[in-house]
This record gives sequence, structure tokens and C-alpha cells, in this order.
Amino acid sequence: MRTPLVIAVLALTTGCSMFSKPQAEIPKQPDAPTNQNIVENVGKDIDKVDGRVAAAVAVARENAEKPEVVKAETGVALSYLPAPSEADVAFARQRAGKADQKDYKAAEEYGKKLLAKINADWASMEAQQKEAKRVSDLKDKRIEELTQEVVRVKQEASNNVWTMTGAGLAVIGALTTAFLGPRIGLPLLLCGAFCGSIPFIIDSPYFEYIAAGTLLISAGLGLWWLTDKVRDSVNKPSHDEATPKE
Repeated sequence: MRTPLVIAVLALTTGCSMFSKPQAEIPKQPDAPTNQNIVENVGKDIDKVDGRVAAAVAVARENAEKPEVVKAETGVALSYLPAPSEADVAFARQRAGKADQKDYKAAEEYGKKLLAKINADWASMEAQQKEAKRVSDLKDKRIEELTQEVVRVKQEASNNVWTMTGAGLAVIGALTTAFLGPRIGLPLLLCGAFCGSIPFIIDSPYFEYIAAGTLLISAGLGLWWLTDKVRDSVNKPSHDEATPKE
């Protein structure tokens, strides 16, 4: 009785540690290159700045006859803009000194073209960002699928080991039963059947309860055997008591 008990305990404890279902760790791609919120938030901030600057300049033009209002509104507009370079300031002063309407018209046309180009580039960048996000999501999904496939293959390999072990023990048990008798062959056949059934036990949703119950039963049997052994040792008659008196 002790040999099958030891085999069962070892098999279950080994199965709990080695053949518990592995958890797949899926690598997460960084959000920075493809995070749509970053682009949207930056775009909203830029639109807010552009709107505030344009509004301040428009109000300054409406109040051209009020120098204090023009100065205040243009100051507000400048607060939303980076400091201009000395070259740009010199170019603007030269244009103002000439006060040629052709120069102002050319500058306005250049500004409109540059703004149109910036808007087109921004729209292209947003489209590329959305495509990058889509591709990134596909990559994440593929990584998850491949990781699950690796886990499945590992699980199948583990199951095949137990199946082959059970088949081998069954063959050895059958041969042993035929040539040496059932006293030796039947335990091997039972062990083979047990090994072959381990993959089904592990995949069962009740595996944890089965393993815990089996271990408790095994521990109880072991404790009973130890108690019985101690009781027999205590109740065993001493040498003097066992020797009959003459």
C-alpha cells in the first residue's frame, strides 16, 4: 500500500508545480509613438493659440484709432508667440519703413501659402499617426496570439510526456504481468493509467480541488500509518515480558 501512496503523492505534488497552466506575458508596446491622444491634445493647444492670436490682432485692427488698445491687444498676441529673431524683426522694420502696399500684399500671400502648407502637413501627420496606431494594435494582437500559441505548444509537450510515460508503463506492465505475474505487473499498469490521465486531470477546472483533496487524503493516510506504527511500537511486549517464566 505504501508504494502506490508515495507514487500518488509525488505525482500530484510534481504536477502542481510543473504542470500548472502557464500565464502568458504579453509585451506592451510604448504608447509614445502611436498615442492618438498626444497628437489630438497638441493640435487642440495649437488651435487655441492660433485663435487667441488671431482674435487679438483682429481687435487691434478694429481699434486702429486707439493706440492704447492696439498696444495692449498686440501685447496679448505676442504673449502667445515665441520671441522673433533679430533678422525677422529687421525684415519687418524694413517693410514698415518702406510702407509699400506691394510688399504687404506679397507678405500676406506668403503667409497664407505657408499656413496652408502647415495645415496640409498636420493633416498628413494625423493620418500617418492613425495608421501607425492601427498597425501597432495589429502587432499587439499578433504578439498576443503568438504568445498563446507558445503556451499551447508547451502545454501539449507536457501532456505528451505524461501520455508517453503512461503508454510505456502500460507496455512494461503488460509484459511483466505475462512473464512475472500480476503481483508485479498490475501496479505498473495502474501507474501507467494514472500517468496517462494526468493531462486530463490538470486541464480539468476541478484540478485544484482534486489535488488538494488527494493531498489531504494522502496526508491523513500517512498520519494514520504513523499513528498505527507508534501504537504497535508502544504496545509491543518487551523482551522480559515475552519470555515465559519457568
